Amino acid sequence: EVQLVESGGGLVQAGGSLRLSCAVSGFTFDDYAIGWFRQAPGKEREGVSCISNDGSTYYADSVKGRFTISSDNVKKTVDLQMNSLKPEDTAVYYCAVRRLPKSEYDYWGQGTQVTVSS
Repeated sequence: EVQLVESGGGLVQAGGSLRLSCAVSGFTFDDYAIGWFRQAPGKEREGVSCISNDGSTYYADSVKGRFTISSDNVKKTVDLQMNSLKPEDTAVYYCAVRRLPKSEYDYWGQGTQVTVSS
């Protein structure tokens, strides 16, 4: 069974930093991508960043230069380092995994709340 568990959310002041972690288990895809998404109240879910098994990365324009995604294949985690946080970054953050070359994500975590105060 594929499982993803997010951690690291919390409350931080604008300009501060948080590091989210996604612990992944139970999948044996040869080629995959793990992504971070977020959903704020009343808004649609949006893609934030993703990393593939070959190390290639993607960032939404809204987080470029502030967020960094990384993976640890030993620990089987994918982290999202978030710096210079803004109130508009407030959302529930989810990680998900998809088998490449599929475009749809198959498995999702339960989410972790990030709140940035002004």
